[in-house]
Amino acid sequence: MFLALFATSCTQVGPSKRVGMVTQLRPEKIAEYKRLHSDSNPGVRDLLSKYHLRNFSIYLQQIDGKWYEFGYYEYTGTNFEADTATMAKEPRNSAWLKVCDPMQKPLPGSKGWTEMKRVYFNP
Repeated sequence: MFLALFATSCTQVGPSKRVGMVTQLRPEKIAEYKRLHSDSNPGVRDLLSKYHLRNFSIYLQQIDGKWYEFGYYEYTGTNFEADTATMAKEPRNSAWLKVCDPMQKPLPGSKGWTEMKRVYFNP
């Protein structure tokens, strides 16, 4: 679902498009979510690479008794909208999201991951 949410009209030229995003994680799903995203589970890692999403990282943090995920990736392709739309149609990606999306609790006003505004970058 997050890829569909970030399919903005953007054509990438030059340096990477850097994306930070946040969502809440249901506390009863933390262990399962960690298992699904462990280094030993291939998941959809190859699809992320195929569609030019590099350095994809997810961090977990508890704040005021709630669990939040912070995600980060760099898009290195030339057409973000086309790549994310094509990846969203991959059957294995759809199956992955059917498992993972219900583990998350979107922030108010959002349907999934919320893209964060970058305020600082040090190249």
